[in-house]
Amino acid sequence: MPFPRKLLNEGEDVVLDLHPHWWVFAAPVALLVLDVAVAVAVASLDWPNWVFYAVLVVAAAALVWTISRFLVWTTTNFVVTTDRLIYRSGVVSKHGKEIPLERLNDISFHQSIFERMIGAGDLEIESGGEKGQQRFSDIKHPARVQNEIYRQVEANATRDAHRASGQRELSVPEQIEKLDELRQRGVISQAEFEAKKAQLLDRM
Repeated sequence: MPFPRKLLNEGEDVVLDLHPHWWVFAAPVALLVLDVAVAVAVASLDWPNWVFYAVLVVAAAALVWTISRFLVWTTTNFVVTTDRLIYRSGVVSKHGKEIPLERLNDISFHQSIFERMIGAGDLEIESGGEKGQQRFSDIKHPARVQNEIYRQVEANATRDAHRASGQRELSVPEQIEKLDELRQRGVISQAEFEAKKAQLLDRM
């Protein structure tokens, strides 16, 4: 489920909208597949019926676990916008955290060797406030997310500096023209240009 656009502030754009890494499904799906295999093996052998029924009960429990994990996955969003970081989770009741970009002090990530292989990891974000440091687990490609957050922090600071100095903010067509210049110079890729262009056009 994508992050609701109605919750964005005026002039705010979504840069990243991430669900947890698929690794969160590994345990329940592995148990379900294993139990189905055991059920097939038991059914082909001359074992007591209670053994087969017991295996089916475990399979049903594994299926419920998988479905519940999917519901949690699809209702959990780690969002980076042009103004803030947003974390929302909850199937029925919702829990959320918001950190304005200007309050970020430090962003670090941690990956084990296995997590590097599958492209998962944790982000630790330090910000000015009561809680200080917060950890977000099972983030996809945390190093890329870290870099993108830093890019948005710099862009946000630049916009604030322009406003403070009284410089006129560029219009959407002017921003697209500037982006095209960066694309032609090889600073950004064609895919990055198209993605940002679509975001700017949505604001018109």
